[in-house]
Amino acid sequence: MQIHNLVVARYLDGRVLKGATHDFSPNRPGFHVEVDGTGEVIELRCRNLKALFFVKSFAGDPARQDLKGFVAGPHETAQGRKIAVRFRDGEFLCGYTLSWSPDREGFFLFPADVDSNNQRIYVISIATDEVKAGPQAESMAARMMATEASRSAGAAPPFAASAGPSASSMFNRPSAVMPRPSGMFPGQPAPHSTIGPRPSGLRPRPRTDAA
Repeated sequence: MQIHNLVVARYLDGRVLKGATHDFSPNRPGFHVEVDGTGEVIELRCRNLKALFFVKSFAGDPARQDLKGFVAGPHETAQGRKIAVRFRDGEFLCGYTLSWSPDREGFFLFPADVDSNNQRIYVISIATDEVKAGPQAESMAARMMATEASRSAGAAPPFAASAGPSASSMFNRPSAVMPRPSGMFPGQPAPHSTIGPRPSGLRPRPRTDAA
């Protein structure tokens, strides 16, 4: 497979830059990109990125959605063993890798969907929340797919009841703040309150605070 030098750089802060690179190396902290459309050459630092996507074209196919999970793929291919990645922003990717190690600053991932516009992806480790390889990657993919299916159907995730404090960030769900009853504002008494005015001539009972 011919690897093109067209890249889409996705920053940690959400920015996106498209261009071509001729000097990227996973062993160096930075590289240069010739920006698409302007020809300007700028230097990028890996520590500022989420991932670097090597693509077949910038246009791609807007109507196509990449297949998710491992698409019943083999346990290993020429691109390595299975790997599943969940980024901090909630994006989830499945693929194969020859270079992942927990102590590395980044690694290449080849998408499980061979028809994807992405040929390979250089994942920046600090931008990830969870990475699993081998059989654990398959389990993680099954879990994430089940969670997404439950959300799409409007149901709670299968294990939401037992999730820890990080469940909100794990599934990119809104904070679990109880909604305020409709039509009520802070400090406003409930409608149709049964509490009437204090009878005249009665003094309020002194308040005693617990020790």
